[in-house]
Amino acid sequence: MIMNAAVTLATAVVCLATIATASYAQTRRPTVVVKHPPIVSPGDVSESWDARQNVIDSKRYEQLLRTNPAFRQARMRKECGPITDPQLHQSCLASFNQS
Repeated sequence: MIMNAAVTLATAVVCLATIATASYAQTRRPTVVVKHPPIVSPGDVSESWDARQNVIDSKRYEQLLRTNPAFRQARMRKECGPITDPQLHQSCLASFNQS
């Protein structure tokens, strides 16, 4: 009886040692980073989108912000108005004062 218990205990110890060694070996594997191009779904990009036109529109927007006070105020109201947190609201308004 004692011999049977000793054999069972020895087998269990060997099994646990094997599992622990295998587990440790798995955690020591090097990390592999897989990079892939961005995934774009239909509707993410307009078919009529043009990089050149986007640059032109951005320059026009910046020019209007600099030269047209009414446009600037309207954009400030539209972009910063819905922000309820006072600190974030001030930060939004301040972003319009950067040139």
